[in-house]
Amino acid sequence: MNKEFWNKKKVLVTGHTGFKGSWLSLLLQRLNADVVGFSKSIPTNPSLFELAHIENGMTSIIGDICDYDKLEFTIKEHKPEIVIHMAAQAILRESYSNPIETYSTNVMGTVNLLESIRKTSDVKVILNVTTDKCYEPNESLKGHIETDRLGGYDPYSNSKACSELVTASFRDSFFNPKEHQKHGTSLASCRAGNVIGGGDWGKDRLIPDIIRGILNNEIIKIRNPNSTRPWQYVLDPLNGYLTLAEKLWSSGSEFSEGWNFGPQDDEKPVKWIVEKITEQWSKDIRWDVDNGTNPHEENHLRLNCSKANSRLEWMPKLNVEQGLEWTIQWYKQYEQNKDMKEITEQQIEEFQKL
Repeated sequence: MNKEFWNKKKVLVTGHTGFKGSWLSLLLQRLNADVVGFSKSIPTNPSLFELAHIENGMTSIIGDICDYDKLEFTIKEHKPEIVIHMAAQAILRESYSNPIETYSTNVMGTVNLLESIRKTSDVKVILNVTTDKCYEPNESLKGHIETDRLGGYDPYSNSKACSELVTASFRDSFFNPKEHQKHGTSLASCRAGNVIGGGDWGKDRLIPDIIRGILNNEIIKIRNPNSTRPWQYVLDPLNGYLTLAEKLWSSGSEFSEGWNFGPQDDEKPVKWIVEKITEQWSKDIRWDVDNGTNPHEENHLRLNCSKANSRLEWMPKLNVEQGLEWTIQWYKQYEQNKDMKEITEQQIEEFQKL
């Protein structure tokens, strides 16, 4: 990532109040970008967005991605050059309870954004951030590559596959790389694995559930302890997204496609994560397997990121154990009532030195 590239760039981040969106917004602020955020609400309490006072360094707009008129007005008013789309209903279990909201947000939200951009000439780069779960389930140990069939068993995963298809259609129809000189806009999608890091308070997510159990001195219920996931520290995929955005800016016709961002052969089971946190925390941690009725989740997920490794020269800077250490340190500082904006910025600074 070229730090100088982002100086004074006008960047719109949808979903800026969420976990990844908050980290991205603060990272962009430190790169001296002019950041505008568009989100439905602050999704959790506590939230990284509030703890790190992220709103103070950007223009923060509360709006629903499903509200086309407000979204279109925002883009016309602020004239972003780069758009990073992260607004989503991102909780798998919630998608079983509210499939209509999940599809509306994840599919029509993407349509609304791309259609709004289509009507302006200001946006040069669009990144649609989806998920590794957008692929049709496949237990192959080789890992998904970008050309694998899209699918998804549950409404969340499937809606993200639909978002990928919407992206492909708009790219072919309106932002075709072969006609880049005509429209001047580059469109790509990013598929990251399971992201960990301080400040995640999401419902039904492993590390937030563990942290809540520790802070409240409760027995932690763990689903599917033997399921493996491509865990990665939050700044690694964000670094990948920004690196890709730079490539799209300079050579859009070569990079307007789907991209995987994940760890290097470093998938670990859920139980391993729980045990590592237990080792590193100074308190006794009690956990048990949740044997209740749980919705279907894939047992094994893996991404093949060789394309990003070779063509973007992107590699994760932290392995899963290091990323987990940084994550635990963030939450320990939170428990001690430290200045979480300062702590979060320190981790960004340390990451950039690696």
